[in-house]
Amino acid sequence: MIFEVMVVVGAGVLSTALRSFENQALFRVGTLGFVATSFMAGWLLGGSVLLGVVFASTWFLLPWLEILTRVRKLRLPLNRALEKSPPPSASKFPDFSELSDEMEAVGFEHADDVDWKHDETRQFYRLFYNAERRVAAAICLVEQERFTFFYVTLTSRATDGRVLMTWNYPFSYGMHLLPQMVLNRVDEDLDIGQLAEAHATFLSGLSIETSALEAREIQSLRGDVETELRSQLEHNIARGILTRDGEHMIRYSLRGMFFLWGQFLREFVRFS
Repeated sequence: MIFEVMVVVGAGVLSTALRSFENQALFRVGTLGFVATSFMAGWLLGGSVLLGVVFASTWFLLPWLEILTRVRKLRLPLNRALEKSPPPSASKFPDFSELSDEMEAVGFEHADDVDWKHDETRQFYRLFYNAERRVAAAICLVEQERFTFFYVTLTSRATDGRVLMTWNYPFSYGMHLLPQMVLNRVDEDLDIGQLAEAHATFLSGLSIETSALEAREIQSLRGDVETELRSQLEHNIARGILTRDGEHMIRYSLRGMFFLWGQFLREFVRFS
């Protein structure tokens, strides 16, 4: 039994070590190693292959606890009017001032601070625009009950209707993006200068010059964000991910819950 315990512990330690590397291939092997470790715990320590399968499957079924207890009850507004908002406090978002300074240092002009709120959910946006490059940017803070995270977006609109976005959203996204959106997801650890460079490289790779991008008015950014939010929600209602709950509210459908589970599985092995 001591040998079996050592094998299981060794597999767990090795998996943890592999996930500490920045190399994505090693990270994924480490992630799958956790599944293998759970299987060995059931098989070697529990004495049953079936028990090993049950232990391993918990990694894939665990998200349903969150989906069924929280997401299933979640109700959010369909209309998300953005209101003027003070910036988040340093205690809530310690890096906010530094990120804003970096954004202005690479040529972006501060346009607006806005948010929308519902119950214990809040999304805050600090909006920027670089008129020379025709790129809009946003620093976004998401608060959901006690869970908080932030991300940065840089967005260009091509004259052919495509929306070209670079972002460092830290998770697999919980909805379908709009069909006209072309996404460039980058490492969440990149600083603002690197994000701006990544966006420029992204546009260059698509052979899109600045002259092929729409010029935008800085005062229109808030309305543009509102329109995009509403369009995305309507698109996901049409796709069956969301469903209306009364006239003004929406919720995830059963199909949407399975979609979220699939997104978790993507995130689990970092395929996205």
